[in-house]
Amino acid sequence: MDGGTEGPVNKRKTSWKKDPQAVKENILAIATEEFAAHGLSGANINEIARKTSTSKRMIYYYFGDKEGLYCAVLEGVYGSLRSSEDLLDVAGLEPVEALRRLVEATFDAHANAPHFIRLVMIENIHNGDYLRKSDIVPKLNRSIIDKLEEVCLRGKAQGVFRDGADALELHWLVSSFSFYNVSNKATFSASFGTSIYSQDHQLILKKKATDMVLSAVVVGHDPSAWN
Repeated sequence: MDGGTEGPVNKRKTSWKKDPQAVKENILAIATEEFAAHGLSGANINEIARKTSTSKRMIYYYFGDKEGLYCAVLEGVYGSLRSSEDLLDVAGLEPVEALRRLVEATFDAHANAPHFIRLVMIENIHNGDYLRKSDIVPKLNRSIIDKLEEVCLRGKAQGVFRDGADALELHWLVSSFSFYNVSNKATFSASFGTSIYSQDHQLILKKKATDMVLSAVVVGHDPSAWN
């Protein structure tokens, strides 16, 4: 055998040494798709390894075991969603406009993150057990609450928000319709057709959902532009 021939295994080893961070990102990208499609129990480490540029051994080296990889995937999807929200700087906006922008951003972020939705649904099947093991996700999730609290404080100080405006309640409300819009797309479409998921109709839903939140918080808000 020619000792100078570099086969697939040697190429993989070379890539590990050159850019281990890229290897980890590759594993997480494939694992995210597999866990979202098949759940924790249904996803197969051998299949994940086959689809990546690495091996099962290296997956365990980086993430410990299958559950460790799943937890890393959860942290990754939560991080991506929160990052998209954090990009929106509302500190310089008036409170009403700031809240409007935050609601719209959350709606869009969920619509653009179907893997996040599926993984959250899967994690709820596990009663949030793996999410509780993470030290990262609570800190990630705190950022949107902090942003909403800052907007609420300014809105109350200016007298444009009701005294009962609460950041955590607002986050729950906004997340509920943003999440449902994606999580129940298949069953809703099977029952009622797909027209509500057209681009134009999604824009209408986003506006109406935003107006519902503003009506609950903003003094005198009138969603008169509904049609």
